[in-house]
Amino acid sequence: MNVLFITIDQWRADFLAANGNDGIKTPNLDQLAADGVLFQNHFSCSAPCGPSRATLHTGMYPSNHRAISNGTPLDGNLTNLALEARKAGYEPALFGYTDVTADPRETDLNDPVMFTYEGILKGYKPEVILGENSRPWLSYLKNKGYDVPGEGYAIYYPSEDYDLPDGKFRTFAPSRFKAEDSETAWLADQAIDYMANRYGHPFFCHLSFLRPHPPFIAPPEYHDMYDPADMKAPKHFGDVEAVSDTHPMLEFSLDNIQQSTFYMGGEGLVRDLTEDQVRQIRATYSALVSEVDANVGRIVNALKEAGEYENTLIIVTADHGEQLGDHHLMGKLGFYDQSFHIPLIIKAPEEFTGARGRKVTAFTESIDVMPTILEMLNAPIPNQCNGLSVKPWLEGKDPENWRDAVHWLFDYRDIKNELPEQAFGLNHNQCNMMVYRDAQFKYVHFVAQPPLLFDLVNDPEETRNLAEEPDYQAVVLDYAQKMLSWRMENENHTLDGYLVTAQGMLSGYK
Repeated sequence: MNVLFITIDQWRADFLAANGNDGIKTPNLDQLAADGVLFQNHFSCSAPCGPSRATLHTGMYPSNHRAISNGTPLDGNLTNLALEARKAGYEPALFGYTDVTADPRETDLNDPVMFTYEGILKGYKPEVILGENSRPWLSYLKNKGYDVPGEGYAIYYPSEDYDLPDGKFRTFAPSRFKAEDSETAWLADQAIDYMANRYGHPFFCHLSFLRPHPPFIAPPEYHDMYDPADMKAPKHFGDVEAVSDTHPMLEFSLDNIQQSTFYMGGEGLVRDLTEDQVRQIRATYSALVSEVDANVGRIVNALKEAGEYENTLIIVTADHGEQLGDHHLMGKLGFYDQSFHIPLIIKAPEEFTGARGRKVTAFTESIDVMPTILEMLNAPIPNQCNGLSVKPWLEGKDPENWRDAVHWLFDYRDIKNELPEQAFGLNHNQCNMMVYRDAQFKYVHFVAQPPLLFDLVNDPEETRNLAEEPDYQAVVLDYAQKMLSWRMENENHTLDGYLVTAQGMLSGYK
């Protein structure tokens, strides 16, 4: 069996047609979902990129692996998906990035890997690395005759020769490179060539697409694919002060998130964007999703032509979501669903045909990906994993005693600049929150700031904080206790299930 594990960076669940969005074109991903199982209530357990990928690859809640921000080292004693796949006889190949910071206890501080958060996870053979400097792809563009303005994201400025039409917002401008030469198409080409040259030998390929991650600019073949007027209006939009007043963390975020983070040449704060500008950003984002979809389609077609499609386990998901103007926010942060509700599609090999086309509405989490892949490979699941295998659904069954809630951690400490610490008068370890979310309520617990409670049934856009309402104090207490019980049950279990006796080591794990 082959394994193709695809992550699509900053892709939120509602920007997939198969999830009910008839305004976006994702025919190839929709077909993949029809050939497999679509998990419609799938959530990331952390953000941003580094923490979310550490969670994906360790199967652990971030409260256990503790790689809680970009640049926070991942404990070198932990195992991961790639290392465990090696034990099963695979050589996992990486195309893209894993954004893992090396453990300083194992690495000399002068080693170049200690100067970047874009390190490679242990166990992966890096076939093609596409970091923020974009060097391999930029070299490809230069060789094709493109004028490359410099290393990194400078390539995402529109051509200086392009005149933005009157009334159009900046992200409408097309990129200076064609779709066939985009980093998405280029990376897909590398993976297709690699899989084609395996000559029938099983492969484990992890393909990590950057798009639709910012900077938001689409190739000329895609940039006008969507009309901003057709985009859904951002949620909880119009009165930015109402959002700001919801919580001190939101006030701080709205006062600091810059437009330049999301498109080249941006000026001012994200909170200053108008609804029309947000709609154009959403149109550009949708175009980038459709471009990734087209390249996923090329990969699938290559597998079919090689006769390997039915013999390949394909997992497509995201690391985290994107606010896209909802609640006047951009990026991935905090507690809103837009940052953490993400797609998950799993297409199993041909012997699992009984569940094809199934849509699962039960809550699943990013920690479930690693144990699922390992169980599909008939490999043992490490004790460190907090996640659960979703294999029963792939077999057409319903697992017993499944979770009824999802959970995530967001850490907003700033060790370098201490901006939130100074704004709130907190220390580093007080700048974080945990979320307990089920079908009825979302409870957000802050270490040293007020909690939040949202009624997701009667207020699905999360506009009214009920945590201080007298009629909801029993609910707050109930959910605080649920969170505490969940947290206690899901400590790091790497060793606590073992017991040494006079008869030798016993294991309480099953």
